[in-house]
Amino acid sequence: MKIVLIGCGNMGGALLRGWVSAGIAPIYVIDPDVTAMAGAEILDGVEALSDLAKPICLVLAVKPAMATSILARARPYLQACGLVISVAAGVSLASLRVAGGPGPSIVRTMPNTPAAIGRGAIGAVSDLALSVEDHAFAQKLLSAAGQVFWLEREALIDAVTAISGSGPAYFYRFTELLAQSGRDLGLPDAMADDLARLTFTGAAAWLDASQKPAAQLRREVTSPNGVTAAALAEFDREDRFLGLVREATRVAVRRNREMGH
Repeated sequence: MKIVLIGCGNMGGALLRGWVSAGIAPIYVIDPDVTAMAGAEILDGVEALSDLAKPICLVLAVKPAMATSILARARPYLQACGLVISVAAGVSLASLRVAGGPGPSIVRTMPNTPAAIGRGAIGAVSDLALSVEDHAFAQKLLSAAGQVFWLEREALIDAVTAISGSGPAYFYRFTELLAQSGRDLGLPDAMADDLARLTFTGAAAWLDASQKPAAQLRREVTSPNGVTAAALAEFDREDRFLGLVREATRVAVRRNREMGH
């Protein structure tokens, strides 16, 4: 099955880099802003799909407002044995089915940018038309970019978007703020940045390597009545940090649904 990536921005580019690193090739790319990219063969517009041998796996990594119109343009070149994987946030399976027609299998997915190094957290859901073969192909393709979580209900993909899809930005923001706090406490700028970055990346690597729950690791580095305990008490006072995280993710879910159609 020929793999065609439409859209090579932040998310599409992350997927492409993950696939190339995993040895999946060739990847055909359609993006007017991309003239060359390692591991990609550039196609000149959707109509170029007519020249590709079938079947095609079409990966839609475009802005949500463009997803159904682009899929409708690609529809004449898709067959019953084709596959569409959509990365467009908020665009429902029903809308994709209307645009893509009755032929191809359709998977809606939400990866995140660590897919670029094969470390993505990827939610996926399909309509009932997904065949065993297409499920296996989608699993192979997506798992090359990270760990895939298949959802039983489409509505859950909004939660996946709020947690793992947007989650890297939360991590980067917290890293920014911790570094700023270091500067406020008198550390040199570069040192504050490096300490915050290395602290979080090291802690994340240990969380992954140890396979212990995050709560257990937190307890292991928190001595009773110690420095860390005092800092965590501020986070936990009146559950204000938990409340902030809950509200932020609820806002993300609401915005994802507002964008959807």
